[in-house]
Amino acid sequence: MVSDSKIYSNLFIYFLINFCIFSVFVSAENRITRGQSVRDGEEIISKEEKFVLGFFSPEDSDLRYVGIWYNDVEYQSLVWVANRENPISGDGGDLRIGNDGNLIILNGNADVIWSTNCKIASDNSSVILMDTGDLVLLESHGSGDPNKALWKSFDHPTDTFLPDMRVYMNVSEGERRVFTSWRSASEPSVGKYSLGVDPRGSPQVVIWEGTSRKWRSGHWNGLIFIGVPGMRAIYLYGFKLNNDADGKLYFTYTPSNSTDLIKFWIRWDGIERQERWNKGLEKWDLIQSHPVDNECDQYNKCGPFGKCDIKSRPVCSCIEGFVPQDLDQWTRGNWSGGCTRRKILECLPEVKRDGFFNAEQVKLPDFVDYVGPEDVEECENKCLENCSCTAYAFVSGINCMIWSRELVDLEQFDEGGSTLFVRLDRSELGGNSNAMKIVIIAVVLVGIFSLTASIWLCRRKMKFRDRLTKRKNEMPKLGPSVEFSSEFSGPGDVSVEGPPETGTELALFNFSCVAVATNNFSDENKLGEGGFGHVYKGMLPGNQEIAVKRLSRKSSQGLEEFKNEITLMAKLQHRNLVRLLGCCIQGEEKMILYEYMPNKSLDSFLFDAAKKAQLDWRKRFAIIEGIARGILYLHRDSRLRIIHRDLKASNILLDEEMNPKISDFGMARIFGGNQNEANTNRVVGTYGYMAPEYAMEGLFSVKSDVYSFGVLLLEIVSGRRNTSFRKTDHSNIIGYAWDLWDGGRAIELVDPSIINSCNREEVLRCIHVGMLCVQDTASHRPNLPAVVLMLESENATLPMPRQPSFTSTRHSGNADMWNGNHDVVSSNNVTISVILGR
Repeated sequence: MVSDSKIYSNLFIYFLINFCIFSVFVSAENRITRGQSVRDGEEIISKEEKFVLGFFSPEDSDLRYVGIWYNDVEYQSLVWVANRENPISGDGGDLRIGNDGNLIILNGNADVIWSTNCKIASDNSSVILMDTGDLVLLESHGSGDPNKALWKSFDHPTDTFLPDMRVYMNVSEGERRVFTSWRSASEPSVGKYSLGVDPRGSPQVVIWEGTSRKWRSGHWNGLIFIGVPGMRAIYLYGFKLNNDADGKLYFTYTPSNSTDLIKFWIRWDGIERQERWNKGLEKWDLIQSHPVDNECDQYNKCGPFGKCDIKSRPVCSCIEGFVPQDLDQWTRGNWSGGCTRRKILECLPEVKRDGFFNAEQVKLPDFVDYVGPEDVEECENKCLENCSCTAYAFVSGINCMIWSRELVDLEQFDEGGSTLFVRLDRSELGGNSNAMKIVIIAVVLVGIFSLTASIWLCRRKMKFRDRLTKRKNEMPKLGPSVEFSSEFSGPGDVSVEGPPETGTELALFNFSCVAVATNNFSDENKLGEGGFGHVYKGMLPGNQEIAVKRLSRKSSQGLEEFKNEITLMAKLQHRNLVRLLGCCIQGEEKMILYEYMPNKSLDSFLFDAAKKAQLDWRKRFAIIEGIARGILYLHRDSRLRIIHRDLKASNILLDEEMNPKISDFGMARIFGGNQNEANTNRVVGTYGYMAPEYAMEGLFSVKSDVYSFGVLLLEIVSGRRNTSFRKTDHSNIIGYAWDLWDGGRAIELVDPSIINSCNREEVLRCIHVGMLCVQDTASHRPNLPAVVLMLESENATLPMPRQPSFTSTRHSGNADMWNGNHDVVSSNNVTISVILGR
């Protein structure tokens, strides 16, 4: 009988051997080193157990492949396949490091059927499965830095795009087909569909069927692909176009929630899908897919110069100025031949025979030939100067785009999309010349009649009021109304310090008519006053209510600001901007007529203890959003790029439904299409709202308005003026808000009148956005498109703000250096102009 001591000794040796084997296995569970192998039936798992590498068989197949799939998903969901063209029969497969240091796959006969095929100086290599799903081959037993890899599976993808994967592109090399579909649902070999990036013009994602395009995303504008309806950018997340250390461009995708399992894949049937794993329901939720199940999402459904509209019957039509190439085939529903011009262009740039038809809310055509920095007008001229130019577009984030060939893959959208300017002979735009002459004559006659009728009505009403009030004094006799005099023509018709701009025709009112409308500028009609003068309520014939801004002769805002305001506002149309109705210029009188805002300005409610309760949180949030959309229009969407420079609560007017409208453009500045920053020696605006770089150095940009908006946002949330903090420990609202934010007590900033009824998440998000907007450095502030997205997106993860240290509120000790006034701020918050020595 064997002694007990010998039994215990054998058991100890057995346990020790197994422990060592287990230790080796655990230490190498996410990697393969020289001398190790993964046989069929074995697996390696990434460090945080997100992905698995091993052998698998597709559904309804006995063939074996090496692949990577999600570890946390209940059923096998493949993201990469190695030997997709060389499957293994039977279960004798082996994955290992070969003698030359490459990762290889051996079949049951020990034949190499797949290899990473790299040139490796040392055979001391290893393979690591990363938690991103990337399989990385390293030259030595390193930590697994993908940047030092000899080979990566992310550089050799199959059908799936994962977060953190880089999709490189090269403009000179043209389109790059990165992902290829399986041949069928059960066969991983290369199928007939591919997915990749076409970098020409502005990059776009394309799905190919063989060599033909099946679908495209539209062009990248820096935030979204503009041909995907409903696509919205999430600040700091989603798709991003980046440069690596070598200057190469690549796309990445970052999910808003890092714990989500997200994948994009091109299916065997040519459908690209974005999916998120739903742990609760244990299934993949579809986020989006392309092409969608409608005719118009098919590539170039209607042929060259045709446009597809899913709501029309038939869905295809020719764009303006074009007719079907083959009418018989077109009427039979075969639209592939497309359309042709009804009238061939003569291309005579010197006589400007050609014009443009505006095709609005469309998916812009494929194959853009030119992308440049020109503004809208320069872009149009560049197209007219090129006889081969067929259309142009101007898209924020891309700028000028020009097409010099057939316009293909046009689609009409219900919302979103862009405006395409299609080049046509002018006869296609306005009918024949005789008809145009008739229209012009009719318009002139109607205009003369309307003007005569208006003057007659004004005079009749004036006489009636004279008789009614029995006034003995006559109205001021200042002579007849005049058109723009010489001082208002030429280069003078520009924004302050701005480039020359052609003057815009306005409705010009007679002084007497305006005097009648305002009851001779009576005190009971006075709405308010500021540094510019007084504002009066008026009533035009037809019971149209107006607001009249009458510039005082003593006003610091003089002729330049007046010209600037009427020149700009005549060209701006947006629901969140006050609408200009006309002006009056007579002698020394200068007046501007606006639509009447019955609820006056935002500050009359926000800072009035008796009225502020009328602005509940829902109204305040709507006001914040409306102001942001108005500024976004000025910065990006209007024909002119405008920097307001004087955003504050008193310049936000409220209509009868409490909708905000931005007013007072006397200090605004026009920027060129590609201009980002300017310098001035005349600092204008209101202290407390001025960005640091503007108040101190005279530098202003769109980020200057972002700073002012941030201050205004904090005022709306708190219900307190920025300047109301000057007698406290904080010099302004920014310092006060930061202390609360930094101490985790941001909710204490909220106006007590709404604290119990507000949406806490929305309020805190607004405060967060406000703190980002008032960052000291302009580059740290978001731009307005990002601000709007952050305000409207409930799922966006916002970056953390830095502590602001600058205050643009003057301290009493330094007041003399500004304007000789020892008051800390103006009591009525009026706009000031300051000349700074430089």
